[in-house]
Amino acid sequence: MSTVAEAAAARAAASAGPEPVTFAKALTTAMADAMRADDGVIVFGEDVAKLGGVFRITDGLMAEFGEQRCFDTPLAESGIVGMALGMAMNGMRPIVEMQFDAFAYPAFEQIASHVAKMHNRTRGRVKLPMVIRVPYAGGIGGVEHHCDSSEAYYAHTPGLKVFTPSSVADAYRLLREAIASDDPVVFMEPKKLYWSKEAVDLAALREEVEAKAGQKAEGRAAVVRPGTDATLIAYGPAIPPALAAAEAAAEEGRSVEVVDLRTIVPFDDETVSASVRKTGRVVVVAEAQGFASVASEIVARVQERCFHSLAAPVRRVTGFDIPFPPPKLEHWYLPSADRILDALDDLQWED
Repeated sequence: MSTVAEAAAARAAASAGPEPVTFAKALTTAMADAMRADDGVIVFGEDVAKLGGVFRITDGLMAEFGEQRCFDTPLAESGIVGMALGMAMNGMRPIVEMQFDAFAYPAFEQIASHVAKMHNRTRGRVKLPMVIRVPYAGGIGGVEHHCDSSEAYYAHTPGLKVFTPSSVADAYRLLREAIASDDPVVFMEPKKLYWSKEAVDLAALREEVEAKAGQKAEGRAAVVRPGTDATLIAYGPAIPPALAAAEAAAEEGRSVEVVDLRTIVPFDDETVSASVRKTGRVVVVAEAQGFASVASEIVARVQERCFHSLAAPVRRVTGFDIPFPPPKLEHWYLPSADRILDALDDLQWED
């Protein structure tokens, strides 16, 4: 009877599909899998070992891999990144965590002057396989120096790759790709998505990533919702409101495509341009301030490459050009579905 019951339970579990997995769990699993596959992968930063990180993303890594491969550091971001730089130059693959986006600023001199330039400075002789994990953006009720969207600083720095996943599956895929890269990657993690869940088969993802080992997959945007009337271009924390706006627009009879950049650097002009040429109307959505931003660059690239396909000027929906507001006001600051729908309405639709 027990054998029959176990078989029935196994069949029921198989038919139910994969269990819901959090964004945070996907990141943790990606690091653990990379550490099992390569002894040179190590994790360190402030409170990442015993505590498991502020957001518990590194929870369990020290217990499995020991204090030599997952360890805590002093509160010195510049020293953390500088140490990772030296390790990467000598063949290791360090992953460091900045506790919050704005806490990474003390390390920016190391990042901009040395991490980003080492490959060029040595004419390609020195590889720098390191990942700087940066929890970023708002949506958690935090104060100003805990909710910055600092991606433009890194995207503007030649020599850095900048990844930012928005889905559980991409959190795993992109972090594995970042760890495998021989170039430095700033890995921007939307904090408000850490607790989001999707039904994802992590074992299948692991097999997929390992089967493609050695292939460069970064720099490919994804069409996460197809459409024909307008395109929303977004990334990271801006994807959920973009999808909500597209769903609401569908109820009004408009077919809106949503493109998730996935990586800001490299930038996928091909996928973005193909969508724009198909729809002819574009809104760029980003949580960071609009002035001199990644959103500004996207608008410029779209208008340079697709000008004759546009039925209206490209619009932007971004954070306001102010420091991040107090928690009770952040819902006014963050791009919302309503603000995106207002921008869509301004795209010179013909009656």
